[in-house]
Amino acid sequence: MDVRHGFALALLFCGAAALLLSALALLALPTPYARLHALAPATTIGVPLLTLALALDAGAGREAAKLLFIGALTAVSGPVISIVIGRTMAREGELPDDEPQGPPA
Repeated sequence: MDVRHGFALALLFCGAAALLLSALALLALPTPYARLHALAPATTIGVPLLTLALALDAGAGREAAKLLFIGALTAVSGPVISIVIGRTMAREGELPDDEPQGPPA
């Protein structure tokens, strides 16, 4: 096993751990907004680390470029999609009774 493969395995382990912790938090948290926040590490850390590990293991070339593009796209679009989902939940009135509504828009 060479050094590049060792780094790829370490990144793969860290990315998988971030995804698993996000999934466990998603199951354990009680409110919709808390569950929505639990998905943030999966999109900003987990998937980009996995794609980086796969690109590192693939070596230089088009396959690595495609994987890096997918990781960057997920890291950039994940928070934006979370914001859109949160605003839609607030607009549709899907807030639980115990969470504050905030100022009227």
